[in-house]
Amino acid sequence: MHFSQAVAIIQSQVGIIKGVQVLYSDTNPLCVDIIINLPQDGIRLIFDPVQQRLKTIEVFNMKLVKLKYCSLPFNSPEVVPSIEEIEHSFGATHPGVYDAAKQLFALHFRGLSFYFPVDSKLQPGYAHGLGSLHFPSGASPIVSKMAIYSGVSVIDSRPPPLPLSCYQQQLYLEAATVLRNAHGTRGLRLQLYTEGSLRALEPRKQCMTREIMFGDSCQDVASSLGAPSRVFFKSEDKMKIHSPSAHRRVQSKRSDFFFNYFTLGIDVLFDARTHKAKKIILHTNYPGHYNFNMYHRCEFQLQLAADKVTEDAPLDAPVTITAYSKWDTIASRLAPAERPVVLHRVGSTNTANVFGSTFSYGYQDIIFEVMPNNFIASVTLYFPPTPFHVVDWKSASSGGNSSNVGSSNRNVALLQEANKQSNIRITA
Repeated sequence: MHFSQAVAIIQSQVGIIKGVQVLYSDTNPLCVDIIINLPQDGIRLIFDPVQQRLKTIEVFNMKLVKLKYCSLPFNSPEVVPSIEEIEHSFGATHPGVYDAAKQLFALHFRGLSFYFPVDSKLQPGYAHGLGSLHFPSGASPIVSKMAIYSGVSVIDSRPPPLPLSCYQQQLYLEAATVLRNAHGTRGLRLQLYTEGSLRALEPRKQCMTREIMFGDSCQDVASSLGAPSRVFFKSEDKMKIHSPSAHRRVQSKRSDFFFNYFTLGIDVLFDARTHKAKKIILHTNYPGHYNFNMYHRCEFQLQLAADKVTEDAPLDAPVTITAYSKWDTIASRLAPAERPVVLHRVGSTNTANVFGSTFSYGYQDIIFEVMPNNFIASVTLYFPPTPFHVVDWKSASSGGNSSNVGSSNRNVALLQEANKQSNIRITA
């Protein structure tokens, strides 16, 4: 299951499950597992850092849990989990493996491993080229730790595909492609999957492809993606102070609104007046971000034309940006705004943000929100402004009377203002 689903289950047991800890790496979030530690229950839930789905369940304190296999207990206050008890409950397996450095003897079954602390004086005996330990009668060690996982080895364990029992009639994202043309971003192509029709005898995985484009109505988006997880009305725009025309904006009686799709990792913003899509936000769900665990990771791909030449990439090679790209690599080939906007989120009741600020860099019709560890927290795609046509430019520039000159000056000022706001390059 996904990390957020496990957290929701734990939160539903508030008062029963206590002392929950979430462990992750700030500096290397893609290589270090995400762990939910339950010290009062002796259990760790270990999640793959890339897919963010459960791959290993570790019981590190056997005295705090009662364990059964095929309805028969093999670990309880009455049943001691010795090697003989484990072999009696689970049957024969391959010879155990001794780790001299950790002084642990490991007994492996398919998807299940038991670890026994042993005396360093014991030496492994070899038979048929395999090394294992032989314990004298009455000196059998007791299990100190158990691991349940998917795969052949706990070290190489990977989470299986999301089980159908975890779908819960939700829509999930396989991949997202940002659609662009010469004028900017057009929309998104989404590869989705969900649970098949309930009329089928057996539940199944159903895949589909949908597109959401700028200018789509809220009815169009809801028809393609289903009802959103939540509708959020935007009460204020915290970035409008950076707009050149901020002083001319008046308070609107209407409010723009978001469609939040948490299991897809995207938000779609609709204009309050037209009810048309004008902004899309893609979330990467990295631990250490203010919105962590609210969204699933959006597995997007965005291709941009390079602005700079590097040693390992020519100028004509596109810049491919994904949820796993680092900002310094992106900035080495693009020319974003030099000075970022510092974004410091706070809650409505709690003014402290323990995760710190993020930095927003503008590039063309895109804003990259970058975390202090150089990973991208979110990508915001804006509806590109209407291009200033050459015919309009010529008509505005021509003419010798004072009214035409004034109109030309006004048009040039509008064009310069639009260029500053959207950071779109205008060439002859």
